[in-house]
Amino acid sequence: MSRDSTRKRKAPARYSEEEYEIDQQEEETWGVFSFQMPVSSDEEMSGNENEEEDEEEERSGVWSPGLHEHRSRSPANTSAGVASVNRSQTQDAWKTEDDPDTANPGPPTFLPKRTPGVQPPLTTGKQTPGAIFSQFFDAEVLKILCENTNSFAQKKKETGKPFPWKDLTPQELTKYLGLLLYMSVCNFPRITDYWRKNSIFHVSYPAAVMSRDRFLTISSHLHFSDPDVDAVNEQKMGTEEYDPLQRVRCLLEMISSRCKAAYHPRQHISVGERMVATKGRLQIKEHVDADKPTKWGLNFFVLADVNGYTIDYMLHSGEKQRASGKGLAFDVVAELVNREYLGSGYIVYCDSFYTSPVLFRHLIQQGFGACGMYKQGRTGVPTTKLNALNRKSKRGSIRWIRDSDLLYVRWMDTREMSLCTTVHPVHGGETIVRWQKTEDGRSQRAPLPRPTAVSEFNKYMGGVDTSGQMLTTNSVHRKTRRWDVTVFQHLLDIAVTNSYIIQKELSSALEQKPLSRQDFQEQLCAELLGVPLAEPPQTTGDGHFPSPTSKGRDIETSQRASKGRKQCYFCKRSTPWMCEKCGIGLCLQLDRNCFKIYHT
Repeated sequence: MSRDSTRKRKAPARYSEEEYEIDQQEEETWGVFSFQMPVSSDEEMSGNENEEEDEEEERSGVWSPGLHEHRSRSPANTSAGVASVNRSQTQDAWKTEDDPDTANPGPPTFLPKRTPGVQPPLTTGKQTPGAIFSQFFDAEVLKILCENTNSFAQKKKETGKPFPWKDLTPQELTKYLGLLLYMSVCNFPRITDYWRKNSIFHVSYPAAVMSRDRFLTISSHLHFSDPDVDAVNEQKMGTEEYDPLQRVRCLLEMISSRCKAAYHPRQHISVGERMVATKGRLQIKEHVDADKPTKWGLNFFVLADVNGYTIDYMLHSGEKQRASGKGLAFDVVAELVNREYLGSGYIVYCDSFYTSPVLFRHLIQQGFGACGMYKQGRTGVPTTKLNALNRKSKRGSIRWIRDSDLLYVRWMDTREMSLCTTVHPVHGGETIVRWQKTEDGRSQRAPLPRPTAVSEFNKYMGGVDTSGQMLTTNSVHRKTRRWDVTVFQHLLDIAVTNSYIIQKELSSALEQKPLSRQDFQEQLCAELLGVPLAEPPQTTGDGHFPSPTSKGRDIETSQRASKGRKQCYFCKRSTPWMCEKCGIGLCLQLDRNCFKIYHT
């Protein structure tokens, strides 16, 4: 035997050394018993070509297990087995947009539980921002929050240093929420800045509604669960009965049920995740490696409508008792996409974290459609390289494979997109204009074919992202070391954002111009504080005296009426008078007494 024949060959890529060594031993052991079938010259030539392709694959590092298996000399690999392998490879080859797709099932029949859109009682009469918001933070929610906060404050008062505490009422809690919204519109770096006096940044609203000390006391003792139940749960830490979300579970469930009650989504919905930053030390805080602005925090899984309305959500706590054994992504979608609440016929859009053949077939059984990007190499997705896209593929190239009720589509744009869908055809004639280089090297805009799944995915997948962007507008979120307060702030943002979306839906139904987000939040803030939006809060006249604006300046007496004037806060005219306590210009004339109007 020559040296070359005894030299051990290196296992190709994606083929372990152990498996390759076993295969070589089988060739040596069973080679003498192999069936020597007569072959024609054409078959012998094709066999030589296959061997050359195999050697080329080994050099390039690309390994196809199927091609190697049919060359094994094991008795299990007969000529019939070779034929079956070759047939499966032909069936699994990627097809192009020119190949007909005759097995498209189409979207499911849309049968929602309720009429999509805003639900009663918000559909009757003219609804103000405060009336819409009260559907989320209603009397029951305010009552439970007040009871838990008062109980927590009393226990802390008994076990710690005594401090003055007056029971929190729903009316006072409503004003507290109004101040939080006021601070989100008029943003100062510190809470105490809203009560600062003798400053050009002085604002009069907060002090007229609530004292600074009372606001800070409520903030430090705000509690969202029964303290007695919390104490029992803390004793279970380290066991399977311990609930890491006990402090906020009641609030999470109450706001979730009200989000679903006030609005019913339309046919296209999306599932995604939202990271909420927190400074608190807790076990359920997570880190994401993706290029996102918030990398550490609480991970919310969200079900959203295409308009950005948050339908439902889940706060991930790492709990395992409800795991189905099919992965976190499967459990999240299976819980959020609830047939009992939604009905059937909905089309769910998701990103590559959730997309899998197992999940999509489960949604089909539940009467839903699905579409989402998928990761190459995920279990169950096509892995064949035959006729697949590569770096040399032209922009606009389409490849697809249909696996029973699942359609896998790959499209080359500036980068490759891979999607799986259960409801879309391969290509319905859609095109998109892109810059393309011509043969002479110039660039011009040209239409390119685009798969239907890509068009629909780009159109309807943005619900979660739209919701996240709207939540950051005038957000009440402030840095705190209490993670439960962070959850409360996020749920308050969800309630305000959903209220704004409902206001837009109602205005559209009445063919009226909707309020902007800024105007909506200002009106909502004024309603919660109980102060008319067009008027400043009433203040007492104690300590408010008129003073000349030129007081203390080195100006001649004859010129003091014209030098150092200020703009009147009320009529915007120039005035030589100001309020000594408020520090603002106010007219003080017989026919224009703005000083009296402002302080009464």
